[in-house]
Amino acid sequence: MVTVESSSHHVYVGADVVVKLIDVDSHSRLNREIALAPHLPTGLTAPLLDSGRHRLGTHDIRYACYARVPGAAPGMGMPGVDGVTARSLAEAAVHQLGRLHSWMPPGHTEQMLREPLDHGGFTSQAALFAAVENLAALDRDGTIPRRLLDGLTAIAERAPLHAQAVVPVHADCHWDNWLVHDLSVTALLDFEWARFGEPADDWFFLARFSGPHAETVLDIIAHATTSSLETLRVECEVREAAHLVSDLRLALEHPDANAQMVADRLRALDELIVGRYWWRPTR
Repeated sequence: MVTVESSSHHVYVGADVVVKLIDVDSHSRLNREIALAPHLPTGLTAPLLDSGRHRLGTHDIRYACYARVPGAAPGMGMPGVDGVTARSLAEAAVHQLGRLHSWMPPGHTEQMLREPLDHGGFTSQAALFAAVENLAALDRDGTIPRRLLDGLTAIAERAPLHAQAVVPVHADCHWDNWLVHDLSVTALLDFEWARFGEPADDWFFLARFSGPHAETVLDIIAHATTSSLETLRVECEVREAAHLVSDLRLALEHPDANAQMVADRLRALDELIVGRYWWRPTR
């Protein structure tokens, strides 16, 4: 089996199976994915073959074994993907996410999806204001320029009062988590952040990580959901702000271990605030 890079698990890929391993004492999100897998809409994700716990030396290991689905991930920003292919893949992805959003999970699964989860996304205007204030207080060395903190506050001022928990969402559906084979979407992977939320929680990830095809993806989402582009931009902007604030808070709490994360998120924050990513004139 071949080892695949993962920030949260040990992942091994064979000819017919994929195995994910994690220490039981680490985060419990794999448990969520395992519990969801048998109940998700048919053909949406890789079939779960087996799961459980295994004692390995002095460690208890949680494992999940999935059937390997044909395909490879397009990758963050869809590098090398032409416009026609990007449109086709985005249309398929939006369709699959629509199936997820209209799925009615069985009782015990619904209960799990409604359990509190510190997902780092947008929950309310008040929570976003508080998170920005906390970030400013934590930034004792002035790592984050004042104009960026002010920009975050301005986004919070435009945010809805509350986010609703109305449909099942994947909440991490960037293009590293999709498989594509022969120009067709074959699976959506990694449901460990799944929860109840709003469709925009998924539309943000799909559009933001489409690289030069972001406008195309927004157009496809708007058409499929009969939403206005302006509404989608506001929803995506506030969600990106919430995720960046959450990531920067975690990174600043442990700066020595997260120097690269701080740099990456500051670049993204500058693009969001100064570059007005969701409101560029060319969009």
